[in-house]
Amino acid sequence: MSKEKTAFIPKQYFAVVAVLLAIMMSVLDGTIMNIALPTLAHDFDVTPSNAIWIVNAYQLVITMTLLSFASLGDIYGYRRIFLTGISIFAGASLACALSDSFWMLTVSRIIQGFGAACVMSVNTALIRLIYPPQILGRGMGVNAMVVAVSAAAGPSIAGSILALGSWHWLFVINIPLGLAALVIGHRFLPHNPASDTKHKFDKISAIANALTFGLLIYTLEGFAHAENRKFIAIQLVLLIIIGTYFIRRQLKETTPILPVDLLKIPIFALSIGTSITSFTAQMLAMVSLPFFMQNILGYSAVQIGLLLTPWPLATILTAPLAGRLVEKVHPGLLGGIGMAIFATGLFTLYLLPPIRQNGISSGEWHSVVWASGCSRRPIM
Repeated sequence: MSKEKTAFIPKQYFAVVAVLLAIMMSVLDGTIMNIALPTLAHDFDVTPSNAIWIVNAYQLVITMTLLSFASLGDIYGYRRIFLTGISIFAGASLACALSDSFWMLTVSRIIQGFGAACVMSVNTALIRLIYPPQILGRGMGVNAMVVAVSAAAGPSIAGSILALGSWHWLFVINIPLGLAALVIGHRFLPHNPASDTKHKFDKISAIANALTFGLLIYTLEGFAHAENRKFIAIQLVLLIIIGTYFIRRQLKETTPILPVDLLKIPIFALSIGTSITSFTAQMLAMVSLPFFMQNILGYSAVQIGLLLTPWPLATILTAPLAGRLVEKVHPGLLGGIGMAIFATGLFTLYLLPPIRQNGISSGEWHSVVWASGCSRRPIM
């Protein structure tokens, strides 16, 4: 492999910085608010069940619009969608920081979600444009590292900020970072390669997509909170009707928002299924571990923060390594090994209380954090 094919020029380095800054902010804001919810509920005099919408609104908008913005990126250019998203995100962050009511903050978070969806929808596409094909695996590794660390470090960063200032600063920090990403991205991000064909944006599919995923989240949340069964049943019926229509429409489209036909390819279907289950397991662990450590193991908040810190730190070390290994080892094998180790780590966590009671030191975090880097590699 020649140096010319793998060498990076300064313009590419700056482009990577812009992309990573933006994706870091977008992912971080999905988890950074969790630790501040009790404070927000108190400040705005709302119930905890209402306060959770400050988090849910952001994530729900991303889920409902991600595919639509990806389609717009194919039509109008990834660079344009990306820069638009950063602008929306930074502006909404300012609105969040200035919010003096619960509803103003919630609406600002919704707008912020649209900006984050723009960034996330074209993030990988821009990485593919920036990195030479011969070292694309490394680029994906760095990108995965930033995503993993941002998601895992959210509570720790939030705790540090709240220890020094009010919750408003959770949003203020996004403004200079967003402006930096906007300026750097405008100067150095590449444009889409010229396309021979142009297709129109399918508005009906975009609406059906938003309703399908929105109803899916609402229905699952209804089950989780044991809401009125009739209301859940109505949501479920609407989900089936609209979801079926959406899938059938995608099968007929030449340029669908959701390429359902690709699921007919076994390796693609297995890769998507593996990615979903892997990411779900990691998110479940990431969300539940603080409660497990506090309620079952009896750790204090400070101790929990220290115990969770190795996860993002080890991901910083392992994700780039996995990105290099994927150039030499089959991605499916590498990802499979990572998920097997991750499962082993989770099982040792299950055994942790009796191990602690016997006074034996546990090393399960080595398994968990190593697999957190390995299992995030592309499997296709």
